Amino acid sequence: MPLRLSPKVLLIDPVRMLPSLLLPLVGVLFVGGFSPRSFLWAALGVAGTVVFAVIRWATFSYQLAGDRLEIKRSLISRSVRTIPLERIRGVDVSMPPMHRLLGLAVLKIDTGASGGSEQEGELDGVTLAEAERLKAVLLRARAQETRAPSPETAAERPQESERVIMRVPRAWLLYGPLSGAYLLTPFALAGGAVGLAFQWGDQLGFGRDAAWNAGQWLWDRPYLLLVVVVLLVIAMPVVGGVMYAVFNWNFTLKERDGYLVAERGLINRRSVSLEARRVRGYEIADALAERWAGVVRVWAIVTGLGDSQARGQLLPDVPRAVAHQVTGEAVGPFAADLRPHPPVARNRRLFRAIAPWAALAALALAAALLSGATAWWVLAVVALVLAGLGVPLGLDRYRSLGHGYDGVRLSVRSGSLRRSQAVFERRAVVGWRIRQTWFQRRAGVMTLVAGVGAGEGGYSAVDVSESQAVTFPAEVTPDWLAPFRSS
Repeated sequence: MPLRLSPKVLLIDPVRMLPSLLLPLVGVLFVGGFSPRSFLWAALGVAGTVVFAVIRWATFSYQLAGDRLEIKRSLISRSVRTIPLERIRGVDVSMPPMHRLLGLAVLKIDTGASGGSEQEGELDGVTLAEAERLKAVLLRARAQETRAPSPETAAERPQESERVIMRVPRAWLLYGPLSGAYLLTPFALAGGAVGLAFQWGDQLGFGRDAAWNAGQWLWDRPYLLLVVVVLLVIAMPVVGGVMYAVFNWNFTLKERDGYLVAERGLINRRSVSLEARRVRGYEIADALAERWAGVVRVWAIVTGLGDSQARGQLLPDVPRAVAHQVTGEAVGPFAADLRPHPPVARNRRLFRAIAPWAALAALALAAALLSGATAWWVLAVVALVLAGLGVPLGLDRYRSLGHGYDGVRLSVRSGSLRRSQAVFERRAVVGWRIRQTWFQRRAGVMTLVAGVGAGEGGYSAVDVSESQAVTFPAEVTPDWLAPFRSS
């Protein structure tokens, strides 16, 4: 029979609608001069929001019908979304703060359609017990099943087997600011506050002009502006570390009933399930600071996974040795050395890291000699310093290049400021593509792209030699070239 969301969700929906109603309600109060009539209209607006939430809850239902999940809506027009159980690729269970207080959860179903979230089903406001029941039923579903277990049989079924692969120690959360992804949080918060002041200044009571005057006053006192910037820079590792810890608190990777399950989060606890048989490999990434500290982040390469950067994360920042151990156990190891790329690839990276700054330094130096302005001398010195830093950067970019094959899995690596190494199974390769720009033709190198029906859809070995671009595909997929050789 059709089931409904928990009635407790009615306590959440009106609160979630308040931000969109805030400006209209404030406008009604201001236009009405805060008279009793204006308060009455504002109260009617809030009451209308509650009534709308009740109607939407009453006209939403879902049920497991045979080999499919049906989600029905009939608020204005009737719609039925049918999700075959055999098409389900993953099920996520998350608990935002208000849901967590009320014992509710959000269950999101990934069918892998179009690699995005448009075709996914979502049950926002089921009880935690119902979310876990549905998750167990949906993840156990197979194409040959004709009927999903009922709630009674699901309750009688013994606990599914579960093995914890990795539980990230809380002390490793200190690595978080090294990734750089959270370091700009103080500047983002400051920018949001400035935008709020300019957009809502009049509604908040101090006026948009007052916010503009305050900004102008601060701009006219550069030493105070410098103090603000310094404070924000000092706050970067602290605020960034806190945000990282909030999102990755108690990060746990498990193996459960044929799925890899990643659980994380302090305020919003999230559980993401990836079907193990659809995992084709993994991607290891590290920024420059992470590399110095010896830590990396890991994502799974999965067929038909939408929002892979968020949903496919297997590990946050952990020591490199631990990452290789966990990926080898959960997915499979890569047992071969990466092959270096030709020396001309090193020259190309050195040129691109040095030449732009050297050209800027030459232009600034010429302008300084002609005008004598101090600013041009400063720009010339800064550009020369950056050109000098381009030497180790270019060399590091070249050292990061590599590709390899161990008979089962392939690997390609590139990058420096963000270095990424993808490891994927040979069976995931669906084609090869060779790209060559005009500059690459002049240098005698090319980019070899392995087409993969998972992850980003293709992974590139950049600036390989012409012989490597021919011999590597022949080594990995010799049967594809056999008809051409025989002819």
